Amino acid sequence: MRRVHRTLLERLSYIAIYSCKECHAEDNLPRAHQLHRGKAARCPRCGTFRITRLKEPDRIDPMYTGVLNMLERAAGGKLYHCRFCRIQFWDRRRLQAEVLADEAAERETETEGEHETEAATPQTDRPDVG
Repeated sequence: MRRVHRTLLERLSYIAIYSCKECHAEDNLPRAHQLHRGKAARCPRCGTFRITRLKEPDRIDPMYTGVLNMLERAAGGKLYHCRFCRIQFWDRRRLQAEVLADEAAERETETEGEHETEAATPQTDRPDVG
């Protein structure tokens, strides 16, 4: 992997962009504010989705400090813990497993609704003769 020059807009969104020497595929390293976007909660330090929800603050692991963390707490966020970074942080979004389960349930109800409408409309193979 080698580092690629970034445009001005890319500098605002990514810390670095890397390109593979063999296949020329690009990979980027997002900035911390990019981790606060999306449907599921992520660790603000490493960006992993593999986090757990806490009921109360842990006295051993440190709390992640920052303006965005304070805003998440003020917005009614829940307390999460990253097992890799060993930090606690606040986030208003749900866990990725919950988001994926809801999306799968929505897709399932949509396909059931399509099958019901197909069964309700009669299908005829012959054209109307007038």
